[in-house]
Amino acid sequence: MPQEINITNADIEYAERILLPEGKVFDEERRLFIRDLSTLDLQAVPGSGKTTALLAKLVILEKYMPLKNGCGVLVISHTNAAVDEINERIGKHCPKLFSYPNFVGTIQSFVDTFLAIPFYTNQFKQKPFRIDNEIYDEQVERFFLNTRNTGLKNYLDRQIDGLALLKSIRITTQGKLISYLNGTPETFKLKNPESPTYKSLLRFKINLLKKGYLHFDDAYSLAEIQLDRVKYYPTILQKRFSYVFVDEMQDMDIHQHDLIEKVFHPDINTLSVIQRIGDQNQAIYNGGSVHLESIWSVRDNVLYINGSHRLSPRVAFLVQNLALTPNRIDGKNQNPNGSAIDIKPTIFLYQDNSIELVIPAFADKIKELQNSSFIPINPSHKFMAVAWRKEHEDTDKIALGDYWPHFVSANSGQQIDFKVLEDYVLFFDKEKKTLESVRKNILNALLKILRLENVTDEYERDYTKRKLINFFRTLKNDEYELLKLNLYKWSIDSIKGKSLETIDSIRTYIPSFLSAFRKGITTSANFINGASEINEIEVEEEPRRNIFETDGISIEIGTVHSVKGQTHAATLYLETYFQKDGKGANAKSYESQRLAEQLLGNQIPITVGKRVKQSARMAYVGFSRPTHLLCIAIHKDRFERYLSNIDIEKWDIIEIES
Repeated sequence: MPQEINITNADIEYAERILLPEGKVFDEERRLFIRDLSTLDLQAVPGSGKTTALLAKLVILEKYMPLKNGCGVLVISHTNAAVDEINERIGKHCPKLFSYPNFVGTIQSFVDTFLAIPFYTNQFKQKPFRIDNEIYDEQVERFFLNTRNTGLKNYLDRQIDGLALLKSIRITTQGKLISYLNGTPETFKLKNPESPTYKSLLRFKINLLKKGYLHFDDAYSLAEIQLDRVKYYPTILQKRFSYVFVDEMQDMDIHQHDLIEKVFHPDINTLSVIQRIGDQNQAIYNGGSVHLESIWSVRDNVLYINGSHRLSPRVAFLVQNLALTPNRIDGKNQNPNGSAIDIKPTIFLYQDNSIELVIPAFADKIKELQNSSFIPINPSHKFMAVAWRKEHEDTDKIALGDYWPHFVSANSGQQIDFKVLEDYVLFFDKEKKTLESVRKNILNALLKILRLENVTDEYERDYTKRKLINFFRTLKNDEYELLKLNLYKWSIDSIKGKSLETIDSIRTYIPSFLSAFRKGITTSANFINGASEINEIEVEEEPRRNIFETDGISIEIGTVHSVKGQTHAATLYLETYFQKDGKGANAKSYESQRLAEQLLGNQIPITVGKRVKQSARMAYVGFSRPTHLLCIAIHKDRFERYLSNIDIEKWDIIEIES
């Protein structure tokens, strides 16, 4: 059993000094959670500061490290951004927490490190080359273009998108094929495992695994095999980690949830304390899916944090009505002077010819409230307009692009793989102040050239950056020194803005580079000489294109998914079309239709249909962002049909004139 630790008031006061503004303290709801080191679930409402309460617990546990018997603490979150936030906020105060035997990381990094890689290394006597979706897809594309299996090629060509089908293939622990990780052999397109095409696809997938190219999903399949074959493996991990904390539990998919439960099963035999932390009502991570009821069922021991220090009472009441898992929300946010934040939510009524005026009207409303001192002139948080759906092909279906025609999708993270050499030089991570980012990009470009030219090491495996450098160390004629010098010069010149000169210099060097492997430029020519498909000016201007600015007011525009976890001073929720629900005049496709009763002040029933649940989840997250002002954009026709009897004591209604 885990070491018994009794958290004292002095411990909590120590955490308060580190994590809270001067003079602020944790209230009793949060103190109850911080003190509790038993297996439990924490359900916390938006703006409750649940992550801060978890960090307080971690800061306190640091004081008691090392734990007895060499045990550690495991902290799992869903995204790298969440892990980075933990590190930024408490890293300097918790050096032991971020070192062995403890582990702080994403669910993916935990699975890779403690399950998938150990199994793969034991099975194939080597480490996987890369667990990465981009490199995996590159290998699939290469196979798709070059396969000489006529039967398989004909089958793929007959599909609507043969390449997409090939990329989607995963393998079960029983060695059967499925489409995507949570599919089943029964739903796989090819049902007969004895057919030549099925066998070809299975052989393709196994060969890709043997070569060390793993999709992120493959790590979970290998983890399952490890757990099935080594029955005592969960006990090993439980002995390693006395305390397990899973933050943002609602964002876990079913395979992630099930794996955590399989390893740290909270029964009488487990050696670990596991605490799952989150808000069931904010489960929108997987495209708004509504299968949460069958994934995260709360334990018997559940704590609640109902107080929201983000939401005002008016907004809290509205958000509470959207909760599919009923949970009281106490809006506790106040002005700095202790006075109440009492701003009515606002509905903007637009028509087809005035939809592009909604965001400017939102800016006017903010300015009006600033002039009357209801919203600070320089608030701590930004103003934002959000929508569920970014775009639709049909002109009669409203999406974010109808309100803001300039909208461009943000780049989802820093790419490590590009289609042409130019882009490796042009689009390195410019936020970093060292040469590391651009040097890594250039090395990745050289590695891609080797892959395209089918250059492998003595074990017929693709080169890694380390193997490449080590290979050049073995060469004569100063090839290693030349590569080092070039990498340094290219990195310096790229940072100085000499991108075109750098690209030309790399292209000039490549024949010499390939000659070290007794190769010339053949199949990599298009990659080396191809023009960038990315508009650099648009990339630089992209953040500005999603911002509306007027009279000192700056409003960012994005999707609901993009603002999950954020706090805004004012939020505008833009209704958008999402799949028709019903027929004829009764068909419902917009939030203002599906959630009319909740906007009228009624709690959402538990028995509503799937589309209503999806809309409620999305609105719950979107509505729960602002500290001061919540606004909603609704078409006038839908408002008059569904919301004409709304209580104007609780809402401001503003009709936008074209």
